[in-house]
Amino acid sequence: MSPLRLIQIDAFTAVPFAGNPAAVCLLDPPADDGWLQALAADMNLAETAFLWRRDDGFALRWFTPTVEVPLCGHATLASAHALWEEGLLRSDGPARFATASGALRAWRAGDWIGLDFPARPPGGPVPASVCAALAVAPVASASNPTCHVVEVESAAALRALRPDLRALALASPDRGVAVTSRDESGAYDFVSRFFAPAHGIDEDPVTGAAHCALGPYWAPKLGRTDLRAYQASPRGGVVRVVTDAAPDRVHLFGHAVTVLRGTLTGATLPRRL
Repeated sequence: MSPLRLIQIDAFTAVPFAGNPAAVCLLDPPADDGWLQALAADMNLAETAFLWRRDDGFALRWFTPTVEVPLCGHATLASAHALWEEGLLRSDGPARFATASGALRAWRAGDWIGLDFPARPPGGPVPASVCAALAVAPVASASNPTCHVVEVESAAALRALRPDLRALALASPDRGVAVTSRDESGAYDFVSRFFAPAHGIDEDPVTGAAHCALGPYWAPKLGRTDLRAYQASPRGGVVRVVTDAAPDRVHLFGHAVTVLRGTLTGATLPRRL
């Protein structure tokens, strides 16, 4: 087996050491699940993405340090960026991915990278235990099968939030929690933070998949379908969300910066399936 390339990329940022870091591992051939999870645990990033070539593009899977997840925006953006930078795709061609969330697509839009993702508008109730763990009195709240959305009164309240992460993991064992508010500064349409302690991620720096819910949540409230968002984690990152690009889809846009390239040593290479 040839040495495997491993690339670390900061996604949803135009500058290094901000946004959300993802590791991208280029596989040939694919490896077993135990090896994938072990490498993701060793990388200890919010997500490690694993790619291998198919006739119709690339297969793509995402792992946190503890579990595989069905959808990840920042690691998909990082994967497309890696394929273009490594010369595995034409610079003017799209990246096509087969994933657990269906077919996904990425493309270059000037200096941005666009992502075509499923829209996941929230509509169900949020358990009271989730808001109790957040220690907030929500303005409004709604859920979809993968994410609770909790709106708070201001960006200042959002930034001051200090959730009980252990209680939040118990209250939401199967979903992440996106806390959000309007942005009073006018620089952005809305701001958010995202917590998923049950999945090994106390606070995610920038969460593309959460914006599949946040975009459809805010578009009718704001009367706009092209939204500029900021995730107010300590690293911070910018996501542009377009909610009317196609039925049941959202388009997410972000930047990416490569910060590290390497190869896995012989002792760490997976056995062939």
